[in-house]
Amino acid sequence: MNKLKPILSARKDCTISYTIVILAFILIQTMIATGNITSSLKGQLVPICAYIIMAISLNLTVGILGELSLGHAGFMSVGAFTGIVVSTSLAAAIPNGPLRLAISMIVGGLFAGIAGLIVGIPVLRLKGDYLAIVTLAFGEIIKNIINVLYIGLDEKGLHFSLLEQHFTLAEGGSMIINGPMGVGGVQKLSTFSSGVVLILITLFLVLNLIHSRTGRAIMAVRDNKIAAESIGLSVTRYKLLAFVISAVFAGMAGTLYAMNFSTVTASKFDFNTSILILVFVVLGGLGNIWGSIIAAALLTVLPELLRSMNDYRMLIYAILLIVMMIFNNSGAKKRLTEYFSAQKEKRTAKKAAGKGVN
Repeated sequence: MNKLKPILSARKDCTISYTIVILAFILIQTMIATGNITSSLKGQLVPICAYIIMAISLNLTVGILGELSLGHAGFMSVGAFTGIVVSTSLAAAIPNGPLRLAISMIVGGLFAGIAGLIVGIPVLRLKGDYLAIVTLAFGEIIKNIINVLYIGLDEKGLHFSLLEQHFTLAEGGSMIINGPMGVGGVQKLSTFSSGVVLILITLFLVLNLIHSRTGRAIMAVRDNKIAAESIGLSVTRYKLLAFVISAVFAGMAGTLYAMNFSTVTASKFDFNTSILILVFVVLGGLGNIWGSIIAAALLTVLPELLRSMNDYRMLIYAILLIVMMIFNNSGAKKRLTEYFSAQKEKRTAKKAAGKGVN
């Protein structure tokens, strides 16, 4: 029976997470079909999907690995601008929008993963505040690099330079990334459906990782590094694995996010974005994947829903943040879960007793 508990817990987490996403998708699609959704809320659907993926990926680092990262927006920006470059370069060769978006997200995720590997090797040797400070610096460095990056495309291929534009494009060529001006004229390929598909893929891979042998090793490293090393676990390997996977999904979310806007600048991926994603993770519960989904969706759409209460909007928002934090940290959620589990066991016992009598 004890061996079945982890399996049942894993299935429960997967079921809850998938159910939340699928029911939300059906509800939103129904609202769109019946015209019961505002244009502002409709415009937030893709960013909500991107934030959910970001929250799930950061929860892998903060909740499952137990390391505080403040540079997650840096990986998001790597994926965003890489995806835009790939999509623009493949526009003539692959006219199909969804296919081009999928390829762009994969390449964006790979480049973000490479950035995560480069940063993770030295950074994950640090602990606590030092790790947070260095990851914060990484996010700012990436933003500043993009601000001085110039990439253009013409019949000869891609041209790039740093600090200043040192190349001249042939006739018919166009700039993709134009330094601090960012990217303009982006073809909007991201849709709500593609965002939901990416969320489901992220959930499938992350939840299977968490409940696998590798996931248990990562959590063992989080709980007690010395004990993990004593039984032969490579602390560096598992830390780096979780960090890189988290960066890959952040990069894919960045591509999804960027391809929803016609203009993208590096300022969209600053320190405040990293803090916002961290707020989603903390309020949803560290290590709680479905909690991150709810927190990311609710806290993204809440300011817009409260716009009619302009004078009290931020006050209500702050109160809800405090209530969610108290609920997650007080044990009330655990007691509530235990209560419903006990009620379910009683109903099951009554049914079994009734069958025995018959």
